[in-house]
Amino acid sequence: MNIRQLFLVSIFCFIAPALMAQIGGKYSYSFLEHPMSARIAALGGNVAAINDNDINMGFVNPSMINPGMDHAIGLNYVNHFAGLNYGSAQYANTFDKAGSFLGSLQFMNYGKFDYADQAGNQAGTFGASDFALTIGWGRQLDSSFSIGAAGKLIYSYYESYYSFGLAVDVAGTYQSKTGWTMSLVARNLGYQIKPYTSGSRGALPFNLQYTITKRLDHVPFRFSVIYDHIEKWDLTYDDPLNPAGGTDPITGEPKQQSAINKYADQFMRHIIIGGELYIGKNLILRGGYNYRRRAELKVEERTKLVGFSWGVGVRISKFKINYSRATHHLVGSPNYLSLTFDLDSFRK
Repeated sequence: MNIRQLFLVSIFCFIAPALMAQIGGKYSYSFLEHPMSARIAALGGNVAAINDNDINMGFVNPSMINPGMDHAIGLNYVNHFAGLNYGSAQYANTFDKAGSFLGSLQFMNYGKFDYADQAGNQAGTFGASDFALTIGWGRQLDSSFSIGAAGKLIYSYYESYYSFGLAVDVAGTYQSKTGWTMSLVARNLGYQIKPYTSGSRGALPFNLQYTITKRLDHVPFRFSVIYDHIEKWDLTYDDPLNPAGGTDPITGEPKQQSAINKYADQFMRHIIIGGELYIGKNLILRGGYNYRRRAELKVEERTKLVGFSWGVGVRISKFKINYSRATHHLVGSPNYLSLTFDLDSFRK
């Protein structure tokens, strides 16, 4: 058994026992699912397989961590809804024998909340935040295959309730000689060591994802397709106010979907598509579509652009700046801002 086969077998053995514990139901540390990078958010999901030495790619897909990220720094900030904001900082370093490593600290701050008694009298404030410290490792096995893994130390507190957890990401990537890149990524395999309350230990937001990308040969465009949540087929959320099959305009009762429509709807909830259009060397336009987000969060009377995302990337001197917006709901769209640069570029 060669090292590639051993790695794939190890992934399967690690994933199999976790699937029964983590498929479906409620889970803890949902902040781990949110995209941090403006580039990745613009493509519609939270995983990518683009091998261009972007340190934010290595953060979501550890098999992308490579020597080309050596001494790179990534800073990300997201202005979310209602005072909620989150972000991360990454740094990468390569060692000759050990491989390439990426360290990251991410946070999510939910803002301040008011204490109040039964009569509504205020009695101070309290906060709530999530944090994760991640150390990732990647190695190129040959010209086609690379592997990677990342360990996460998680801390979360809401008022006087707090929790600790551990999680692991594992990934493998294949790059063909014709420019196709394919990755299989298992994210957030782990365990809640200390639950918020005794006897209520929750599962982590496990996700098994497959992504494929290709930059076209004769057009300055790269497309990306993600198959999300391989481990679970039915991702349908049954909202009684917004049924998947719509409502009868006369009776107001939910309409039943045909078998074909139901299958197509369930399949498309796994699919996320995105693309990048390269305009010269210093400008990139991006866009993405997340069917599941649109299906769950749209309002039938005003669907607008829910589920769509867009962004732009520019290079100014030694800095790469990315900005994006992702339409989650009619109430607003989060703003993503990322800055990346290479420390070595300042020494030359």
